[in-house]
Amino acid sequence: MALPWGKIGLFAGGVLFGTAGIKILGSKDAKKVYTGVTAAVLRAKDCVMETVTNIRENCDDIVSDAKEINEERKLAEDDAVIEDTADIIPDEEGKDE
Repeated sequence: MALPWGKIGLFAGGVLFGTAGIKILGSKDAKKVYTGVTAAVLRAKDCVMETVTNIRENCDDIVSDAKEINEERKLAEDDAVIEDTADIIPDEEGKDE
């Protein structure tokens, strides 16, 4: 029975490549790259969080203004109903005469 040298060679190459890859990924230069990338991600996170906070504040202002507009409309509608009702109900003074 012949050994499958091609498969054994492929396996040995994979092990060698994996070992070299681990050494490369663990090197000082790679750590500097990881640190730089991590620092960039943290800066981006801070920028995104600042934008989110700004948007939330604007949304709170919008909701507050919208509630105020609705309250003013409700008061105006209530005043209009009271005025309409005053037109329907006759004066008590006019009945006695």
